[in-house]
Amino acid sequence: MPDLHPFIAGLPKAELHVHHVGSASPRIVAELAARHPDSKVPTDPEALADYFTFTDFAHFIEVYLSVVDLVRTPEDVRLLTFEVARDMARQNIRYAELTITPYSSTRRGIDGKAFMDAIEDARKAAEAEHGVILRWCFDIPGEAGLEAAAETARLAVELRPEGLVSFGLGGPEIGVPRPQFKPYFDQARAAGLHSVPHAGETTGPQTIWDAINELGAERIGHGTSATQDPELLAYLAEHRIALEVCPTSNIATRAVADLDQHPVKEMVRAGVLVTINSDDPPMFGSDLNNEYAVAARLLELDERGLARLAKNAVEASFLDEAGKAALVAEIDTYTEAWLAH
Repeated sequence: MPDLHPFIAGLPKAELHVHHVGSASPRIVAELAARHPDSKVPTDPEALADYFTFTDFAHFIEVYLSVVDLVRTPEDVRLLTFEVARDMARQNIRYAELTITPYSSTRRGIDGKAFMDAIEDARKAAEAEHGVILRWCFDIPGEAGLEAAAETARLAVELRPEGLVSFGLGGPEIGVPRPQFKPYFDQARAAGLHSVPHAGETTGPQTIWDAINELGAERIGHGTSATQDPELLAYLAEHRIALEVCPTSNIATRAVADLDQHPVKEMVRAGVLVTINSDDPPMFGSDLNNEYAVAARLLELDERGLARLAKNAVEASFLDEAGKAALVAEIDTYTEAWLAH
């Protein structure tokens, strides 16, 4: 196969499953850690590589939360958000739905309105300076329980920032059943937000069914175990409920044993709308360009196949129709120009 990295680097892309704090590069994390010297997070970007080596999903969550603890002021929130967009622009990501966990910040004492102002200021600056369109998914940290769910729904509905498009649910799945969050998803959906919970990453297909039937899921975060249930795969394909697949993340958190065993091939074979995403890229030593290269190998894709994959993300996104059409046209123009030279 040809080296597809140069093509991928220039390919206009959308990303649908990427976490706000989880996108903090070693450079950003080191800067935040230096601001807050009482933290156990290393301030040396090189030492962070060892710090971001996970033994299992529970250890990943522990490390992730230690980085969350570095975001303590509205200024920290604004810095993180803008710098994440800068890193996205370098990868030709044109549009991203960034998963944000506002409860993690408000429970640490950041005022809700100040938090919204910080992300919105960064969003507008990112679009003006880097051409990256950001939208928000506010997600419930599942491990924090129903108090966190109620507060996340309140923040989403009462203080709704302009860029907010969806409502999610993250954190560990084991011991955190999806149905208990139904009232909060009902509230968010009634306010016009889309439903995008994580499901079936470290648990079985029933979690995905619960996300669909109880939470009204329009997309599924990960959905790794969907291939264990042929009926579920057929349902996802028929209803165009996209799976937000994050290959390297699934290996790093031990949700999947190794890349060659990743179920993405079966998902595509079943006709499911698959999007490729980076999840928490610096923590996993990856980025979206690398995830596209991984997908190209696993799915045996050429340039046109990668362009189709990029267009899947646009289709599954909550970008307005004019924005979708413009981004699809940009992908097509880039691909044809590349293949013509």
